[in-house]
Amino acid sequence: MTNTVILIQARMTSSRLPGKVLLDLGGQPALAWCVERCKQARSAQRVVVATTTNASDDPVAALCHQRGWEVFRGSEFDVLDRFVQAARWAQADVVVRVTADCPLIDPAEIDRVVEAFFATGADFAANRLPPPWKRTTPIGLDTEVCRMAALERAWREAAQKFEREHVMPYLYDEPGRFRVHIADWEQDLSHHRWTLDTPEDYQFLREVVKRLGNRMDVRWQDVLALLEAEPQLMQINAGVRHKSGLEHDPRMK
Repeated sequence: MTNTVILIQARMTSSRLPGKVLLDLGGQPALAWCVERCKQARSAQRVVVATTTNASDDPVAALCHQRGWEVFRGSEFDVLDRFVQAARWAQADVVVRVTADCPLIDPAEIDRVVEAFFATGADFAANRLPPPWKRTTPIGLDTEVCRMAALERAWREAAQKFEREHVMPYLYDEPGRFRVHIADWEQDLSHHRWTLDTPEDYQFLREVVKRLGNRMDVRWQDVLALLEAEPQLMQINAGVRHKSGLEHDPRMK
């Protein structure tokens, strides 16, 4: 049986919103939304929080231990190395990358992308690529899937800082290097921003989850229906610039 493992990338030292992964969202830490929703995905056998060895992330590890979630600690800025080490530790055959700034990640969307990955025989599949590439899914449902062998090769060969920080660009930034499948949506909803990266995003998400009854089992369709009924909510974080996938944290050595 293929061991498919969801690795959730999480750290406290976000440059735009420090401590965001533990901010309160509807009475729960934002990370809890991400972990518990990932656990509902049928296509994965394990969910592991991949945080850093920095003391600043001790609270993340403590929450994981308190809640009984699996946690692995590794490099802060060489996130590709952190993922490979975590995947080895979890004995993963297939790795699903999710980031903790996606508290509304949808288990059905994870399953859809994983199923497309297996159906197409890809080395890498995703429902989006970061700017400057195009996407059709809302920002905040981001799901990437790859074979462990492909991730190991990226770990050995990727040399650019953005490739090390963003984990999987080496798998898709050069056409033909790997078999790539982008699981686009028929409807383009890329203008929706449901992620947690700035104070404006936090305000937006608090309003959304409050209106949806603070229920951690809401689906992306519920979020979309709310925003179609109350489009003014989207103005809260409409001015936020989404980072390019070619950027890297200036603190990275």
